[in-house]
Amino acid sequence: MQYSVLKRIGLIVNPVAGIGGKVGLKGSDGAEIQRQAKELGATSQSPARTVEALKRFTGQGEFTLFTYPGDMGENEAIEAGIKPTVLGQITDETGPEDTRKAATLLREAGVDLLIFAGGDGTARDIYEAIDSTVPVLGIPTGVKIHSGVYAVSPMAAGDLVTRFLTDDSIEFRDTEVMDIDEEAFRDNVVSARLYGYMPALYAREFMQGSKEGSVGSDEFTLETIAAEVVEVMNPNDLYIIGPGTSTKPIAEKLGVEKTLLGVDVIQGGILLSSDANESTLLKLIQGKEANIIVTVIGGQGFVFGRGNQQISPQVIRQVGRENIIIVATPGKLATLKGKPLRVDTGDPTLDDELKGFYKVVTGYGRRTMYKIA
Repeated sequence: MQYSVLKRIGLIVNPVAGIGGKVGLKGSDGAEIQRQAKELGATSQSPARTVEALKRFTGQGEFTLFTYPGDMGENEAIEAGIKPTVLGQITDETGPEDTRKAATLLREAGVDLLIFAGGDGTARDIYEAIDSTVPVLGIPTGVKIHSGVYAVSPMAAGDLVTRFLTDDSIEFRDTEVMDIDEEAFRDNVVSARLYGYMPALYAREFMQGSKEGSVGSDEFTLETIAAEVVEVMNPNDLYIIGPGTSTKPIAEKLGVEKTLLGVDVIQGGILLSSDANESTLLKLIQGKEANIIVTVIGGQGFVFGRGNQQISPQVIRQVGRENIIIVATPGKLATLKGKPLRVDTGDPTLDDELKGFYKVVTGYGRRTMYKIA
């Protein structure tokens, strides 16, 4: 890919991205949710986080910044000390259509890189407008950040743009654009969809992706995973907890002693069965709402069929794919080196049915989308 000496950067800001996060609305999509968030006293953090990213590369290299009016980029650029070229027009209440129009105008302006601030909905809107025709980089400011086009932080995004401006050998990778149904998510149902791929700036230490590094030790990360899982548990449901050091802290968080290499069943913080076999599992879950919590085998990626055969095809079918919870530290996922997750239940039809994208719990309030292939 060839660039002019004076690089042309596009900027789009979703000014309401993330507004529903702190007030517990699990997203910011839609005018009604944004209204509720404001009534609860929420304020958007997106403009400030964008400025933080812009300041990291202000004065680095030669570039012209093209953006949209007001809080969709113009104001943030000026605050960061950048005089932008402003395109298009907006109204006081901006929405997804403004994002799509902005992306189209910036592509027509011939930008070499399009950076945008928002969440998965913003990434989706941009992808729908320009597909994979322009390299991108996301500044994470939304509630849902599952798409791999985002940097790990605004500062990381800014530092990566600095590399882009000063090093023509910077790498690009085709990266997933994901989004989930926020309304379903608020009802604790994950409905994920892969929209497509966009070429994104890439440096392993800066991009979240599926190889996101953890802060601190694995022991600390496992504690945060346990806290996240326990917080959303339904006390009326049964939880089949698979073997491993990654799942053991979940039971311990509930005050239950778990077998390290066995499969245990918990309901309402009470241990119903320790080291259960397939027959016991089938009896316990008969006519009950049940969930399966499993982890990933590092380096191999197996979720079912390696060390947890008690969770048989019949058990999995009775529980249902939608009630499978996968947990793994970012470090464990990194050992896969980009390889997908795998299943080997002994039932080829079920293995095929289990294919697709899953939400893997990687920390407190943190998840990443990973594919079972």
